[in-house]
Amino acid sequence: MIAVFFFLPVLAGFAMGLTDFDIYALSDLTNLRFVGLRNYLRLLETPLFWQAFGNTLYFVVVGVPLSIAASLGAALLLNSPLARFKSLFRTALFAPVVTTLVAVAVIWRYLFNTRYGFLNYALGQIGIAPIDWLGDPHWAMPAIILFAAWKNFGYNMIIFLAGLQAIPVELYEAARIDGASRWRQLRFVTLPMLSPVMMLVSILTIAGYFQLFAEPYVMTQGGPLQSTVSVLYFMYEEGFKWWNLGSASAVAFLLFLVIFAVTALQLRHAPRLGAA
Repeated sequence: MIAVFFFLPVLAGFAMGLTDFDIYALSDLTNLRFVGLRNYLRLLETPLFWQAFGNTLYFVVVGVPLSIAASLGAALLLNSPLARFKSLFRTALFAPVVTTLVAVAVIWRYLFNTRYGFLNYALGQIGIAPIDWLGDPHWAMPAIILFAAWKNFGYNMIIFLAGLQAIPVELYEAARIDGASRWRQLRFVTLPMLSPVMMLVSILTIAGYFQLFAEPYVMTQGGPLQSTVSVLYFMYEEGFKWWNLGSASAVAFLLFLVIFAVTALQLRHAPRLGAA
């Protein structure tokens, strides 16, 4: 089953990336030609590909810390002994994760609307001029990052909450006996004990954020001025707008190499982080 539904499609996709598979080859396989690494070399010479990669990297660098911080903060609040109605809040905060992305993206487009969106209404109440969130190249990606962090932080929150509940209570009791404040308990007990969980969450989040597609597809269609075109969105247009399926397959494997390299780098430094 794994060979049929995973390895064979991966090998077929890799082989396709070495050809000029396009709409003409789709209609007649005799038009298919082997081009080797030409698709990869052409991509490295395409400015839009590098812009898409830069946009994706920006999304990852800014969005991942924001999402992890929101997840950890929510988990700490829900794990607090003073927190009430924990089950209700867990369900409410996790609800965006299981909600259809397209549906909530459409709602957030209204929230970001320049004329009657809630965000600009709130800014107007404190004397700030309206912002064209999805129409300004400087604000479009931050708006998508904000939406993605809200949409996805609940998943990591559940993982952090499980990690917090696995920390022995005796460690906190010993820290309180030694006179440690809440901040010192967080710094010297909670965070070191959560380092394996933090590593898992960071790997999953980074790998997921590199695969940015649905948010710009629904909210901005890659605009304005290609400021929200991601690598996957670029791959989608190459494959299903221009029918350059060989080039699209090459994009997919380049993205795979980037995610693999980043994950390998994280795993290499995992023992060091755990020891800290």
